Amino acid sequence: MSAFEIHGGKPLRGEIVPQGAKNEALQILSAVLLTEEKMTIRNIPDIKDVNKLIDLLESLGVEVEKIAEDAYEFQAKNINLDYFSTKEFHKQGGSLRGSIMIVGPLLARFGKAAIPKPGGDKIGRRRLDTHFLGFQKLGAEFKYNPDTNFFQIDAGNLRGTYILLDEASVTGTANIVMAAVLAEGTTTIYNAACEPYLQQLCKMLNRMGADISGVGSNLLTITGVKELKGTEHSMLPDMIEVGSFIGLAAMTGSELTIKNVRFEELGVIPSVFSKLGIKFELRGDDIYIPAQDSYEIETFIDGSILTVADAPWPGFTPDLLSIVLVTAIQAKGNVLIHQKMFESRLFFVDNLIEMGAQIILCDPHRATVIGHNKQQSLRGIEMTSPDIRAGVSLLIAALSAKGKSVIYNIDQIERGYQNIEDRLKKLGADIKRIDNVTRKP
Repeated sequence: MSAFEIHGGKPLRGEIVPQGAKNEALQILSAVLLTEEKMTIRNIPDIKDVNKLIDLLESLGVEVEKIAEDAYEFQAKNINLDYFSTKEFHKQGGSLRGSIMIVGPLLARFGKAAIPKPGGDKIGRRRLDTHFLGFQKLGAEFKYNPDTNFFQIDAGNLRGTYILLDEASVTGTANIVMAAVLAEGTTTIYNAACEPYLQQLCKMLNRMGADISGVGSNLLTITGVKELKGTEHSMLPDMIEVGSFIGLAAMTGSELTIKNVRFEELGVIPSVFSKLGIKFELRGDDIYIPAQDSYEIETFIDGSILTVADAPWPGFTPDLLSIVLVTAIQAKGNVLIHQKMFESRLFFVDNLIEMGAQIILCDPHRATVIGHNKQQSLRGIEMTSPDIRAGVSLLIAALSAKGKSVIYNIDQIERGYQNIEDRLKKLGADIKRIDNVTRKP
């Protein structure tokens, strides 16, 4: 196991560039399977989940060439469908939740796919029904073996249809879109997700020759085409990193500039952090955050406590609720955090309470934070990262705390944040990585 040792309590200063978007990358990279022509993808984040997917594509027979630090060329000319039946595929696919995203493209182009039950964060039940019900509507048949945790899907002749999604799942929408672009006839997807990352995928597919209309809305219409061509694509900056750095600046009283954020794609994220009292300026396409001695949480118009809840886009992304929660610890005022989508994502707050935070965990979905107004510092402790977003929230807490903190299981953090140790050091953080450690019971 690897760990971060952090000596916190000091303000940071400087500029930081957000990585390419992790959630976009998992969709875009899977889409290279839709054509045998060359695809050039840029601004790819160098993180474990993305690198695992690239390795999986290569194992399937995709030709992969790294052409720059953050850019690759892919050509899926000779796909080895027999790889599905190997133990190696079961191990590779099962270690990465994003591996589910290869199913739609494989069904579209080859009429069959297989996937082990994917891995990923331990943040509660994350069902795959939306993906498979969509494939089934398009004409696919699938079987699940509970003994091996393996899905087998056959779709010899996908046909367009009307699909009403039971939830506006981003990955579910993306997977169904990729299956439908080569299906016969027209597919209509209602209650579709419309996140910027999904829009990016649809725009790229249209450049490849797909016929998708309604991009940016919750009603997508896809007219199937015979084949798709190659193209070039560049990822958006990761909005979750942008939000994480805003929270980091506030908690540590730091002066930070977040570069090249694509502000127009951030939706309500900046306004939610503004409601916590965090000041920032937009300078070109950079967010400048001055050092603040204090920041005060707004209330609703009637004076009642502010509630921050997740919702499908254009609502607030659930991936940033953990960051809002930890940032509120040192704010003036109180806030209720309502995590609607995942029942285990707030359980990391026991670590924050041990550090001295005033948090009431109401139930698996809600927590009330009573802000310190920077009158009382958190104290450093030893803790374990349960998932990507909670891990970074604990990291932010540790950087603001007095004394030494140790965060174990940082592989979870590194699944979603590229070279985070080095980037924080450049801002002045006292952080070092320790490998081959075991947490004391």
